[in-house]
Amino acid sequence: MHPFRPRGSCTPIVVLVAVATFWVALASTGSQAQTTLAWLDPYRRDASRLIMVATADDFAWRRLAELTDTYGARLSGSENLSRAIDWAVETMARDGLERVRAEPVMVPRWVRGRESAEIVEPPRHAVAMLGLGGSVGTPPGGIEADVLVVGSFDELSARSAAARGRIVLFDVPFTTYSDTVPYRTGGARVAAQHGAVAVLVRAVGPMGLRTPHTGSVQYVPGQPAIPAAVVAAEDAGRIARLTARGLRVRLRLTMDARDEGLVESANVIGEIRGRERPDEIVLVGCHLDSWDVGTGASDDGVGCIVTWEGLRLMRALGIRPRRTVRLVLWTNEENGFGGANAYAAKYAAGPERHVFALESDSGVFSPASLGFSGSTAARALVAQATTLLAPLGISGVGPSGGGADIAPIAEAVGMPTMAYLGDASTYFMIHHTAADTVERIPPEDVSKAVAAVAVMTYVMAEMPQPLPR
Repeated sequence: MHPFRPRGSCTPIVVLVAVATFWVALASTGSQAQTTLAWLDPYRRDASRLIMVATADDFAWRRLAELTDTYGARLSGSENLSRAIDWAVETMARDGLERVRAEPVMVPRWVRGRESAEIVEPPRHAVAMLGLGGSVGTPPGGIEADVLVVGSFDELSARSAAARGRIVLFDVPFTTYSDTVPYRTGGARVAAQHGAVAVLVRAVGPMGLRTPHTGSVQYVPGQPAIPAAVVAAEDAGRIARLTARGLRVRLRLTMDARDEGLVESANVIGEIRGRERPDEIVLVGCHLDSWDVGTGASDDGVGCIVTWEGLRLMRALGIRPRRTVRLVLWTNEENGFGGANAYAAKYAAGPERHVFALESDSGVFSPASLGFSGSTAARALVAQATTLLAPLGISGVGPSGGGADIAPIAEAVGMPTMAYLGDASTYFMIHHTAADTVERIPPEDVSKAVAAVAVMTYVMAEMPQPLPR
């Protein structure tokens, strides 16, 4: 380092005055910051209590294990989901939540059935695959056809003549979920327009251990519906390399998938009624349904547990906020949004006023963060409130504070929304795969999420006036 030397006409006295002025200004800024955060003082004690009890043990992780071990994968319309709904209603009531109920919702029942994919030429090779939710099945004997590999919708259009009568494989490497998922949802529709007999999509997620990622496919009424499946990244890569060498790849695809129409399911709701403003609703939740592979631990069993735990801990600590805190475990997020739409239709125009919503549907893997969507004034208050989470290593709020299940009611009433966001790189590694099990989720990440969600929910429900819109 160089020693400090005044430059130009500055004298040591001038420098000392400048330094003194700087420290006075800094002290004033610090004082203003403390004054700005003074509104949080009434909440500090209960926020600390919530953090302490949430992180004291692994109760939340063990309850997640109970859900996923006992009820397994919970696809809409399945017996597993029905049993999980009954368990949630019974357990919420035992926890002391109020006005616990299951509100009926009609949902689609899609059955995967037996399925397989195999390269029959060149050397026979079983392909790791999963049919896409909502897909039609193949004829009883399956479909056998040559594979056309393309890297985009534009490339398929350019090679349209070559697609006729073939199985089209979209070999699109995963970048981000939003960028890549259109090939999963729309690949079958586009391939059918070019005469393909079936479509395969490279797994929408980072390369795992030959794990395909399922999800929904979307057809268009009046257009041909062709079978659609996802294949593991490794298998997609092998097929792509073979065809790039000029070799013919012939594949047999067999899928017994079928649609069995609409059946009854339910949203599960429990509350802590507000002590002063019970008709003002702070909404928290997740979706209880999952895909039919793995046990839906990260997507979205853990979201159900961490939002539920916030209410259970408030109840256990005798904390009753000004407003009603309402927990909803939505049904049918994965393949239809029936639960979210039914909730909005029932409550958007009712006598209650929804003032804030928080959803946990992005896992809880560290490093986690909070997302917020709302006015600039509301964002400033929320950012200040997150200072209460300093013991958890969480501060500030980013964008994208919504969720698929809170979106319909939030859009209908115009309320601010928040999301608990786990690390995306870890989350999407197991997303919609057979690897989505409780063993993948560290107990400490679950406890940390419980604490953060509980504190933010409590503050939003307790503050004298709701967030500005």
